[in-house]
Amino acid sequence: MAITFKQMVAEARENVPAVTSTEAREKMKENPNTLVIDVQDAADAGACGLIPSSLNISLGMLPIRADLELPEQLREPQLADRNRPVLVTCGAGGQAALGAYVLKQMGFTDVGFIEGGTKAWKQEGYEVE
Repeated sequence: MAITFKQMVAEARENVPAVTSTEAREKMKENPNTLVIDVQDAADAGACGLIPSSLNISLGMLPIRADLELPEQLREPQLADRNRPVLVTCGAGGQAALGAYVLKQMGFTDVGFIEGGTKAWKQEGYEVE
């Protein structure tokens, strides 16, 4: 039976924690090793802005960049440590939930997503690039 994007996001939300923009900002301050990944396509991320120091990896490329069994040139070195804290964001939060769920399925132990994505981050008055 086919499922919709909305159903996929609901399943992801059941399996990975959401954090508010304020909670995300605090986590980043408390642990500078926290990696923030924006899973929007590059053109969309540029229009919305990026959270400072975040890494832009599209949702489609995320499992490839995080796969330790693929050739090194395809991987993102910052995703080698499965215990590194990771927060995933996107424009409004749906793709972020999916990205966080993918990383959890790939063995990441401390992964969540920013509720409302970069849009919510900006509404809180936090800086974007």
